[in-house]
This record gives sequence, C-alpha cells and structure tokens, in this order.
Amino acid sequence: MHDAPARYTSFDEDSARWEGFAFRAGDIVISTRSKSGTTWMQMICALLVFGSPELPAPLSNLSPWMDHTIEPVETVHSRLERQQHRRFVKTHTPLDGIPLDPRVTYVVVARHPLDLAVSLYHQGDNLDRERLRKLTGAPAPTGTPRPRPELHDWLVAWTRSDASPHEQMDSLPGVMHHLSDAWARRRTANVVLVHYDDLQADLAGQMRRLADRLGIAVPEGRWPELVEAAGFASMRNRAVALTPNSMGILKDTKAFFRRGRSGAGREVLTAAEHQEYVDRTAGMAPADLLAWLHRD
Repeated sequence: MHDAPARYTSFDEDSARWEGFAFRAGDIVISTRSKSGTTWMQMICALLVFGSPELPAPLSNLSPWMDHTIEPVETVHSRLERQQHRRFVKTHTPLDGIPLDPRVTYVVVARHPLDLAVSLYHQGDNLDRERLRKLTGAPAPTGTPRPRPELHDWLVAWTRSDASPHEQMDSLPGVMHHLSDAWARRRTANVVLVHYDDLQADLAGQMRRLADRLGIAVPEGRWPELVEAAGFASMRNRAVALTPNSMGILKDTKAFFRRGRSGAGREVLTAAEHQEYVDRTAGMAPADLLAWLHRD
C-alpha cells in the first residue's frame, strides 16, 4: 500500500489538482522548482516528441501547468485528455506530492538555489499581480503595500527563511526538500535528474541522454536543428510562443528569458553571506546532492 501524496499549496498553486488525473503509458512529468529551467525542459521535450522546431501549438497549451489555479482543473484535465501526442506535463510539485505511475517518466531539473532565487526575484517584478489575483480569486490586499527590498537584502532573507516547504515551495527549505526527495529516487528507473548547468555546458549531449531515457529515436540529421531550437537565444526570439503567459499574467514575455546563465547568486552575496548559505544547506540535504547541485 502506497502513502497518499503530500499536499503542497501556495497563493496560486495546489498539488491536489493531480487527483483524478488519468495517466497514460509514456507520459512525461516535468517536476521543477520555479525558475530552474522548467520552460527549457518543456521545450526540449516538445522538440523530442514532435521531432521538429515547428510546434503545433503554443508550448503552454502543449504542456499545461497542472498545479496552477488560474484556470479550472477540469479545463486542464480535459485539454490533456484530448491530446493525441505523447504528453509532457509541467508541475512545480515535488515527486512526493504527485501520483507515481511506473508507466510515466518523471524528469526533475535542478538549478543552483542562489541562481534560482535571483531569477525568482526578477520574475516577481514581471508578474501582473492584480491579474493573478483576479484569476485565482484571491482577496484584494489591505493596508499600504511595503516597498520591495533590494535584491541583496531580499536574497539574504531568502537564504535565512524557515518557511514550510508545503506552503512556500520556492523558499530555500522548499527548494532543498524538492531536490532531496528527487535525489533519493534518482536510481528509480523512471526518474531522471537533470542539472541546469549541464544543459548549459552540453545541451546536445543532455538532449541525447534524455531522448535515450524516454525511448525516443531521433534521426541523426535532425539533431542540429533541434539543439539550436532549444538554445537560449532561439527560445528568447520565440518568447511569445514559448512563454507560459496564455492567461496574461506576465507584463513582458521577453523579460521571462532574462539571463539564462549561472553565477548570479554568488555575485550578489558577500563571502560571509555565501558561507552562511553553505553552512545552512549542509543541514538540509545530503552531502553528495549538495556537491552535485552546487558545482563549487
């Protein structure tokens, strides 16, 4: 008997939306923390599934975000039920919050948490929060809004947060829980871990590795155009079609693809602040995961 999936919620996410979803053999679930290469991995899967840079629909329609509460869950399930191609579904829920089916491949993308956090900070400036509030039905804020801290102060506070992973998935405890859970499952046949830095360093090799794990055969002559289409510059040029903005929650679709490289977190913190982060994460995850994750 399997334990029931854990429940994860935020102001605009609810992992309970996985309940009742009918998996099919061959489904792919892309499980990531926010700003860890989610859209990048969705694009890679789309290129492998369709075998062409020309996709039949916007990426967010082909690969819906299951947990996002901006549209009814019945709408998302129905859209996926109508799909005839091999399905690849986006989620920000850790694997312990998703029904695990042996016929499904679960792809978890990891990114250095400090880089993730810096990207998350900038993404916050690009969100239309009033639009999000209306779509999710959240109550209007009360009182005078406080000005947002500068990046440095925000990042230091983020590294010190003690938030619950089940309620603030994008907190440092949430990130480390998500990755620790996946790391513990990494030798399971249908779980694939991918590192953001490996995608940067060897995109072609990582795409071939994933195709092999998914059992997808790609004609040798097609690889160059597929790899090029998955590159940062190509994706940024196609931001309108690839950005998850079908409901108009972003102010600027191109700003979604902001930098696309690693090291931003180390640039912001002082040496002492970075060491504080290192010491804190040492108590939150196994040493082998941290060595793989941090690449220091």
